[in-house]
Amino acid sequence: MSKVHQSVLMKEVIESFSSCSLRIFIDGTAGAGGHSAALLAAHPEIERLIAIDQDPLALTVAAENLAPWSEKVTFVSGNFENLEKFLDQLEISTVDGILLDLGVSSMQLDIAEKGFSFSKEGPLDMRMDPRNPLTAAIVVNTWPQKELERIFRDYGEERHWRAAARAIVQARAEKQILTTQQLVEVLRPVLRFNPAKRIHPCTLVFQALRICVNKELDVVERVIPAAIRRLKKGGRLGIISFHSLEDGIVKNLFRHAASDKWDTRGLAGLFRDKDPEVRLLTRKPLVANDEEVAANPRSRSAKLRVLEKL
Repeated sequence: MSKVHQSVLMKEVIESFSSCSLRIFIDGTAGAGGHSAALLAAHPEIERLIAIDQDPLALTVAAENLAPWSEKVTFVSGNFENLEKFLDQLEISTVDGILLDLGVSSMQLDIAEKGFSFSKEGPLDMRMDPRNPLTAAIVVNTWPQKELERIFRDYGEERHWRAAARAIVQARAEKQILTTQQLVEVLRPVLRFNPAKRIHPCTLVFQALRICVNKELDVVERVIPAAIRRLKKGGRLGIISFHSLEDGIVKNLFRHAASDKWDTRGLAGLFRDKDPEVRLLTRKPLVANDEEVAANPRSRSAKLRVLEKL
């Protein structure tokens, strides 16, 4: 079996589904197959595990790591936003459990050619799905300054969003910015290192570009209602997020699905009632313990929220 990249919150994921009978399970972000392997080992009753990933390389690695359960696993190449379409194609109406591990994987960060990492020289790509026509190079070299400002502010929460966008527009007028290190050199003068933050000054701009290229926040907003629709009664959905924008969307959509009100603003002074669809199993997100953070620093920002279908 090939090396499995460290899957975050493994203990918490296993415990979240421990009391369930998982006949059919979806791992919507299979990655290298770490979570899937652990769940298959913990739940011998699984008859079918559907492993979805938009990265063909990830599916190749996952197939190798999940070889001991090959007769149980169905691999699907694509984005989990199409979860319902994939289930229809497989003639499956409902499932017992779904897990989504959002964001970029360590496996993708380690591949310089993917262009996700500011610490490795590579093309400005950042596509999780190589079939996606939009790359980070297209955004950086052709999008208007106002749009760059918007994504750096809204997707990166970068304090110096305006200066970063201006620096890019000025630099690209002289020469196209085609590699990760070229972008780092453009940003270095305006995004100075802050030792108190303990992160690379380009972190938030690279995050913003990645989110933009892969439409990550839009996808999360669409998949949660779809996932809830496809859960059986008593089925569970777990979502691991890695930054505040993702976690905010997950938290708000989970709370809305669990609420008995359509909204809290009221209509003509009255709240509109609805039936709760789910029960929240995590009022506060589950996070990594000190031991896991020491072994895998990426887990420091991971948050797991879980719900159960009513």
